[in-house]
Amino acid sequence: MIKYAIALLFSVSVLNAQNNVDQTTAVKVGDVFEIGTPESNKYKHINFPRANFIIKRGGIANYKRVQGEEVVVTSVKEKKDGTTQIKIKRNDGGRFFGSHTVVSADFQDALASGELEAK
Repeated sequence: MIKYAIALLFSVSVLNAQNNVDQTTAVKVGDVFEIGTPESNKYKHINFPRANFIIKRGGIANYKRVQGEEVVVTSVKEKKDGTTQIKIKRNDGGRFFGSHTVVSADFQDALASGELEAK
């Protein structure tokens, strides 16, 4: 009898877990977001280039200047592990740090950490 109870509880928990996986935030090309402040000194979920690559391309590596910038989603890609990878560019048409036009970001993690904020 206890085996049936355990099997029932296991199947209920598996069905409940499957329902929670399908809840994702939809993002499409053209959505506008604002870059927020990171939890630490560096952005973890927005893939900004390292300082040496910015300097090599003639830019200024000042990560505080990108805070508060409005960005537009240019492409959305669903990865095999279920995460959503987006590419963003500045809304005013400028370059990040004076050197890079487009950067990528992990959408769900960036929203959850506050690095990207809905506009």
